Amino acid sequence: MRVLAVEDDPRIAADLGHALGAVGFRVECCGDGAEAWFLGDTEEYDLIVLDLGLPKLDGLSVLKRWRANGREMPVLVLTARGTWLERVEGIDAGADDYLPKPFRMEELVARARALVRRAAGRGSAVQVAGDLRLDANRMLVSVRGLPVAISALEYRLLAYLMLNRDRVVAPGELLEHLYGDDFSREANALEALVARLRRKLGPGIIGTRRGFGYFLQAGAGG
Repeated sequence: MRVLAVEDDPRIAADLGHALGAVGFRVECCGDGAEAWFLGDTEEYDLIVLDLGLPKLDGLSVLKRWRANGREMPVLVLTARGTWLERVEGIDAGADDYLPKPFRMEELVARARALVRRAAGRGSAVQVAGDLRLDANRMLVSVRGLPVAISALEYRLLAYLMLNRDRVVAPGELLEHLYGDDFSREANALEALVARLRRKLGPGIIGTRRGFGYFLQAGAGG
């Protein structure tokens, strides 16, 4: 899943990138409101973590502009300004959740996971599709009750397909959410990744609709 972390404190930004990256998110960072507004308005993210105290353009204005333009990605607001009035203002502007500073990274990660699941209409951290089971909290995958060892990139691919298991996901969308803008987005790389994951999961789990993309097959191996 692709996450934009908007934070002008380099130390906190680095901590966000490390904590979210460690649990399977593909994290991009920026440090000012003007860049954040542009990225959030032109790129597709599964989640944005947004600090309100930003240079150039404050976070609340950024959020209002996104929502006014119809951008509906989940937004987790961070701020050192923790009064109840500011929390209400942020939520009224379109924030999906609110976390005052200082905070524990474990709590931020839990809230981030929950927001992404809810946005996809998935309430539980444990996702099941036929014989396939994915535990997002522990980053564990099993098929027919047997654990499957997969790489971090393979996990991100499978987790995205699982969250979007009611539809066919286009290769371009997968590349964008797996790699972001720092990748050449070659279809061959995605095909090789899917092939490796299929070998590990076994037949009947990841399907291909030629010309459209990839999906979890009905029953997912069952």
